[in-house]
Amino acid sequence: MKKILEVLSYGPGDIRFKTDFHPPLNPNTLQDVLIGAMHSMSTQLWGGDETSVLAMIRMLAVADLALSVNRPDMVRFLDKQSKVMGQVFKEATQEMVRQGKAVVFPPNVLPSAIKS
Repeated sequence: MKKILEVLSYGPGDIRFKTDFHPPLNPNTLQDVLIGAMHSMSTQLWGGDETSVLAMIRMLAVADLALSVNRPDMVRFLDKQSKVMGQVFKEATQEMVRQGKAVVFPPNVLPSAIKS
């Protein structure tokens, strides 16, 4: 197991970050983490604290954008990349459903606990 990102608050204004990944040494790591995160975020693998986790991820993104030297370019980059990855993920999911390898439930609908 590797630590993707650990964010610890030691007090007001003292937030520290740690990771076991080093993208400059292995750029493929970023895509692997992206795909793994998308898979986990689209299934019940979150662990039940989705609302709080998403809030923290979004606040870290806002902090990053607030400090960006070229915020408009970064927003465009994130928008473009997330759109492309969203489409790829949607197409892959549709293909898995067609092959009978996946079942998609609408938001807020959980699979039945009883198999028929």
